[in-house]
Amino acid sequence: MKVLLVFAHPEKQSLATSLCTVAVRQLEAAGHEVQVSDLYAMHWKSEVDRSDFPSLAPDARLKVASASGEAFAAHALTEDVKAEQQKLLWADALILQFPLWWYSMPAILKGWVDRVYAYGFAYGVGEHSDRHWGDRFGEGKFAGKRAMVIVTTGGWEEHYSACGINGPIDDLLFPINHGILYYPGFDVLPSFVAYRVDSLDAQSFEVVSSALRDRMRTLETTVPIAYRRQNGGDYLIPSLQLRPELRDPNVSGFAQHLRALTDASSTER
Repeated sequence: MKVLLVFAHPEKQSLATSLCTVAVRQLEAAGHEVQVSDLYAMHWKSEVDRSDFPSLAPDARLKVASASGEAFAAHALTEDVKAEQQKLLWADALILQFPLWWYSMPAILKGWVDRVYAYGFAYGVGEHSDRHWGDRFGEGKFAGKRAMVIVTTGGWEEHYSACGINGPIDDLLFPINHGILYYPGFDVLPSFVAYRVDSLDAQSFEVVSSALRDRMRTLETTVPIAYRRQNGGDYLIPSLQLRPELRDPNVSGFAQHLRALTDASSTER
């Protein structure tokens, strides 16, 4: 496989950097081709502004989505953005690695998404009708490719459990897994999360490293998260509400967007 790992941590001596090295070495040892976009080392520009759209007239109002779409269609996006888009097209799998800062990804990684996911490239594709609401959530540019996140956090695993003070880790990562990765079509694998990283000793680090190596060994075979496809019949169009007969009264929140083994529709995919 060809793997793109987008890495977002500013410290070269961090545990996150060490885990990035572990992941890359294991992937390469298994025969995969790997490219790493180290955003801090690249001095990646995180904010979207007028400089992202050189062809935009000076007196024109900046509407980011339309400006992005026009620049993408005209091959006029900035060179750094075009380079990252080519990496995404090249890759069979995408890995986003980052520390969990304030319950989300660092700004530099969010800025990578904001700038690289241009309109017409990662979103705004496909027909919109009373039967099909764009190519997204299971369809899109990256359909057939795999993706996952590697996350480091200082909190305890118990803090991110169903009853933990921080909320379930799968819920916190839902906007990334479902919104950033599944939206443009990736098959999203379960997240790899390392907890209490600020207090890991050498022995604990080896345990985490071993678990990460195992995940990298199974990158091609791990079963993706069973998200529902938007256009697969589970949602009413155009309201995009889950069909009443598929709603589980015992399930709330993001879990409603997971296919249950008992779903009749789950056997049709």
